[in-house]
Amino acid sequence: MTRRAFVTGASKGIGRAIATLLADRGYAVAVAARSQDLLEGLARELGAGGADVLPLAADLRDVQRAPELIGAAASRFGGLDLLVNCAGATKRGDFFGLPHQDFLDGFALKFFGAVELTRAAWPHLRKAGAGHVVNIIGAGARTPSADFTIGGSVNSAFENFTKAMADRGRDEGVRVNAIHPGPIETERLTRRIAEVAKERAVSQPEARRQMIKDQRVIRFGRPEEVAELVAYMDSPAGAYLHGAIVELDGGATKGL
Repeated sequence: MTRRAFVTGASKGIGRAIATLLADRGYAVAVAARSQDLLEGLARELGAGGADVLPLAADLRDVQRAPELIGAAASRFGGLDLLVNCAGATKRGDFFGLPHQDFLDGFALKFFGAVELTRAAWPHLRKAGAGHVVNIIGAGARTPSADFTIGGSVNSAFENFTKAMADRGRDEGVRVNAIHPGPIETERLTRRIAEVAKERAVSQPEARRQMIKDQRVIRFGRPEEVAELVAYMDSPAGAYLHGAIVELDGGATKGL
């Protein structure tokens, strides 16, 4: 039976890689992000390969949209089996230079957007009988950093929410897991490499080398590697994973 997925942050980066891989594996996929053009382009690309893809352009900071979006996907596909919360990026910088609104914005999309999508999707996931939520969070949840006070706080809250919903899901037939990606080769990382190169007056290849050394990781990861882990978690082979927080970070997380 075809599994039906809803993937946020799907217009680019990790979310796009997840949506693409799931579609290639035979899932029907609803893709959500703010850019309608990028989503429609993705839907055309995947649809050309025979995938059933529903593009849903929305600003997920507007949490009132969550029931509508989930309802549209469930109506199109006849239900929902998998929710992948992957939307949201937070600002870095000196804490004293980050106004309160930046903290509100950071929580609005990545945390509260995921909370409300989970709330809206939960009845469909219970009904599916093998429903599953996978939250894409980030290594900052467990490794505090002076220049990542917003992201670290959001990620830690998201990790706690994941564990809490797994506790509930155990009795309601819904698995809940999460992935903490480390530095992944996305547009955001590419911009950061350029910034570091400028700050340190070095070439971008040298900035990349220095950043890998500074972050004490074996290398930067690829979006497709995160997608493969999502697919494994949702496969029969990963069916015993529940309440798991998997660090896919090249060794970035040093603590227990």
